[in-house]
Amino acid sequence: MGAPSRVHVIANSQSTQALRIADSVDAGLRSHGIDTSRESDESEKVSFGTRELTGEPRLTATDLILVIGGDGTMLRAAEVGRDSGAAILGVNLGHVGFLAEAEEEDVQSVIDAIAGGQWSVEERLALDVIVSRDSLVVDRTWALNEVSVEKHAREKMISVLAHVDDHPLSRWGCDGVICATPTGSTAYAFSAGGPIVWPEVSALLLLPISAHSLFARPCVIAPTSVIRLEPSPEADAVMWADGRRMISMAPGSTVEVRANDQPVRFARLATSPFTDRLVAKFQLPVEGWRGVDK
Repeated sequence: MGAPSRVHVIANSQSTQALRIADSVDAGLRSHGIDTSRESDESEKVSFGTRELTGEPRLTATDLILVIGGDGTMLRAAEVGRDSGAAILGVNLGHVGFLAEAEEEDVQSVIDAIAGGQWSVEERLALDVIVSRDSLVVDRTWALNEVSVEKHAREKMISVLAHVDDHPLSRWGCDGVICATPTGSTAYAFSAGGPIVWPEVSALLLLPISAHSLFARPCVIAPTSVIRLEPSPEADAVMWADGRRMISMAPGSTVEVRANDQPVRFARLATSPFTDRLVAKFQLPVEGWRGVDK
């Protein structure tokens, strides 16, 4: 890729560290002649004259979004850049930071790589989500990681019937049901006992949360399939998209999930395979007994 026409910097505005690094990145990019912008709620905290944007930035596919923060900030960036097709590059300041491409100590290398056009784009499958009631669309949203239908009251379970391509699969008495992408397989679905799916695999994941059922296994489903989740009529349920957007589900509501026509684009600096990233992020043991390879 060549140098981007503009870099839009999104930092975790609650983190002094993130804002400090964003200041440094912004100045470094402009020293290379690259136009930069910052979100308006962050620009009040910076000490130099970056362009202040009102509302959502008007990005294009030739722009790059540089994220300073954890996975939550990355998900925010995906919301900002999705319609434009701008690629997202993350510098991790969180814990695992699986969506990020670099760590804090790599900031100067990130600036140099962006300025030198030494980055590529990887497209990730996203989800299209429709909430319906009485055959009428009530709400529509999308997700990068996952969609979950969950109980609203902590002390109760809910009953959810899952369909795949209009064929009933199973009814679960559970805390909720997750539909995830391969990207989301290392997020909420991972915590719920789902498999890790390599991002090159095009598939949908379906798994119940704490189900009281013999058939409580995660399912890997074709990306062309449509998953429908039906809470029982008496269920007090809510739907979450990426843990960020919540919709209360009235009795009789259903959720349909399918692959979205529009992927989310991530900028990549390294060519290391996903296996190596997995080992590094989760600090997986790869040596033999007492550090000797077997």
